[in-house]
Amino acid sequence: MRCASIHRKTGETDVAVEIDLDGAGAYAVSTGIGFLDHMLEQLSRHSLIDIRLTAKGDLHVDQHHPTEDRAIALGEAVSQALGDRKGITRYGHAYAPMDETLTRVALDISGRPFLVWKSGFSQPRLGEMDSELFQHWFHAFAGSAGITLHVETLYGENNHHIVESCFKGLARALRQAVAIDPRVAGAVPSTKGILGG
Repeated sequence: MRCASIHRKTGETDVAVEIDLDGAGAYAVSTGIGFLDHMLEQLSRHSLIDIRLTAKGDLHVDQHHPTEDRAIALGEAVSQALGDRKGITRYGHAYAPMDETLTRVALDISGRPFLVWKSGFSQPRLGEMDSELFQHWFHAFAGSAGITLHVETLYGENNHHIVESCFKGLARALRQAVAIDPRVAGAVPSTKGILGG
């Protein structure tokens, strides 16, 4: 079973995450930020990763720490559930169209975290969420999951569509990358014999 449970508690936030990489896209998400809940539900449904996430924290200050800590905890859960990474496909990519918007996402479960972000927004908030925090969420997630992640919105106008295509692209790329490749027969997909470093 490729499952993980993470509890991240700091002086600012308290986050509990449970995931199943081989799930059916079932989710129960409560972050305290409605728009982020919606995006994490999209991530779960389109990756087929079951996600249960509950969180509380210093939303009375701003959304920076809550957004960051939810991403860190989810990334840690993905990394833990992957274990030694034996047998995984490792690479994933997706084009995610949403009406007038098209986003391309490519990732490598490399153990070497890195984010290339080429997306932007024309309004400061979506729902109650600060637009600048979406890049921060992807950065924190890539860092704690140990993945190299490239996100590029090729074109788009509607800010909601842009964000949603980023999350759906990540979901489809993750679904591909975490999948077990039967031809690998339990080997780590690297000539080094390990992933990372």
